[in-house]
Amino acid sequence: MIEFFEYIGRKLFGFLNYLGSLFVLLTECVSCCFKGAVRFNLAVQQMSFLGVDSLLIVILTTTSAGMVISLQLAHIAVQYGVVAVVGGGVALSMARELGPMLTAVVVAGRAGSAIAAEIGTMKVTEQISALKCMAVSPVRYLVVPRLVALMVMMPILTLFSMTFGTLGGALIAYQSADIPYEVFWNSILRLTELSDISFGLLKGIVFGVEVALIACLQGLNTGRGAAGVGGATTTSVVYATICIFITNYLMSLWLFPVN
Repeated sequence: MIEFFEYIGRKLFGFLNYLGSLFVLLTECVSCCFKGAVRFNLAVQQMSFLGVDSLLIVILTTTSAGMVISLQLAHIAVQYGVVAVVGGGVALSMARELGPMLTAVVVAGRAGSAIAAEIGTMKVTEQISALKCMAVSPVRYLVVPRLVALMVMMPILTLFSMTFGTLGGALIAYQSADIPYEVFWNSILRLTELSDISFGLLKGIVFGVEVALIACLQGLNTGRGAAGVGGATTTSVVYATICIFITNYLMSLWLFPVN
């Protein structure tokens, strides 16, 4: 029994220590931003690599999700004679939940793993130690550009995911249940509000911060050798995904309360 509580205590201490490390890293990044120590050329490069190069897979993933939601909703709506709510249901699902969350998960799997692997390789090959010897802050040079890039690109990717997911839903609703595009569009206008989209974009920004911080922290704490890089990459994706799901639930409770 004592060993069990010791195990729980160690895990809880490790979790709190990890949260503290994330907070310290975030504080250092915010400090660099306020001091104007942001290398925008590096940030733009990371926007291209982390954001633009992730666009295609984000569109494919979220379009498929919108099509599946529409396929299920359309047939149920036809059975109960409520086809006028299908468009709004798909749009709300994509704007509030699936658009931001799926985009973040895809970016965590593609971009987050790349960040952890790149920084981890630099740690293993002692390039980060070389930066410190040259009085160059690893946080300023490596973390801040990636954090800024994901904060900028995540809401843009989320907007694309909302748009294409809804368009895919409209196509399937018409093809599978003969719901006219006009009815689908009118349902969107009637049931959705601008706040649904803006709050979804806010989620995207928060998820971008989480993915960047977790991936960079795992890269900076990489162990020795190729196994250390692989472990850091895997752990960054797992931790970021778990954090995204938990944060999405908490933000949904806060931004979209059930009256």
